[in-house]
Amino acid sequence: MVIVLKQKPDENKVEELMKRLRGMGLDIHQSRGQNSTILGLVGDTSAVDIDALSALEIVETVKRIQEPYKNANRKFHPADTVIEVGSVKLGGGNFAVIAGPCSVESHEQLCAVAADVKAAGAAMLRGGAFKPRTSPYAFQGLRGEGIKLLLEAKKETGLPIVTEIMDLSQLYLFDEVDVIQVGARNMQNFEMLKELGRLHKPILLKRGLSSTLQELLMSAEYIMAGGNQQVILCERGIRTFETATRNTLDLSAIPALRAMTHLPIIVDPSHATGHASMVKPMAVAAAAAGADGLMIEVHNDPANALCDGQQSLTPGQFADTMQAVQAVLPFACR
Repeated sequence: MVIVLKQKPDENKVEELMKRLRGMGLDIHQSRGQNSTILGLVGDTSAVDIDALSALEIVETVKRIQEPYKNANRKFHPADTVIEVGSVKLGGGNFAVIAGPCSVESHEQLCAVAADVKAAGAAMLRGGAFKPRTSPYAFQGLRGEGIKLLLEAKKETGLPIVTEIMDLSQLYLFDEVDVIQVGARNMQNFEMLKELGRLHKPILLKRGLSSTLQELLMSAEYIMAGGNQQVILCERGIRTFETATRNTLDLSAIPALRAMTHLPIIVDPSHATGHASMVKPMAVAAAAAGADGLMIEVHNDPANALCDGQQSLTPGQFADTMQAVQAVLPFACR
């Protein structure tokens, strides 16, 4: 990090600033030019508040030379991280698909879909027990009962389960959940992320609707800074001016993130497009672009689904999509 001071700064304030920075464990290289003084900071600057420094009377500008995320940064962890969920592996050349209904509706519905997606090659079962909905009048999920049904489906099929947490008050219900999902709306719920950092289980972190890739990685950093290194990143589309799709699927995020981080990257083409007809081509494209996995919504009766039926595949459509995905995996860009 580089701090450029204003011309003829108050020397007492400069010394005070340098003392403060050294107190943070940083080394300082001071360079005095004819018109400006530059302080070069060496060490872990991830905890340095750029805005607070910029507000100081003696500071002209502050520039970060390295990225503020350390745990998630490929520069500090060159090898791909492999997340293990039971016998399932994600990352490091391992590809896995998470599939299931948007929301858990009943034992019969969930177990039927779970059996179908497993037969088609899915490695994990997804299902929403708690549903964040734009309308307060829409179906909000079965909540605790939904998690019980997911655990029953896991017992019947052997598939690890993935479901979303919406509030820390629900955390006690997730003891037996294999992967905890943090939705797009909670990507920057930092208190939640810090608490999840104290756990020892995988966290699936979805990109926020309007978040940059660095903001996504900084959210991952919150979890990892707490000690939990098991983070799976999920690209699920971002909000743009386009209205033909529910969101705009940013497939360029896959190679971009691959260069930035060692964490596994999966793609959710269901939420990204909002249309079942678009899920297969986007799933194939994501696999070809080098994603480590997919998250796809599957329902045995999409027309009567309580949540997001328009973007859900039937079991038959999912099986067809899986065949197409498997066909491109040998040629994927990784």
